[in-house]
Amino acid sequence: MSTPPGPRFLTLTQVADELNTSPSQTYALVRSGELKGIQIGGRNQWRVERVKLEEYIEQAYLRTRQQLDQLPENPPDE
Repeated sequence: MSTPPGPRFLTLTQVADELNTSPSQTYALVRSGELKGIQIGGRNQWRVERVKLEEYIEQAYLRTRQQLDQLPENPPDE
């Protein structure tokens, strides 16, 4: 996998911007381990490596595909 362009490490705010979500939601993803990040310093400073963000996005697409494959082809009758 080639390294995506841009800075190697992103702040949680930058990750939130990339994912179009809130920084608190991004923090929850990191805290849960779903999105890999590192804590630097002692003042709750988190960074996510760009390649880890791309891996997370790729995995999200795979999970979505698996969920869609389990849905019926036709919507249920109301």
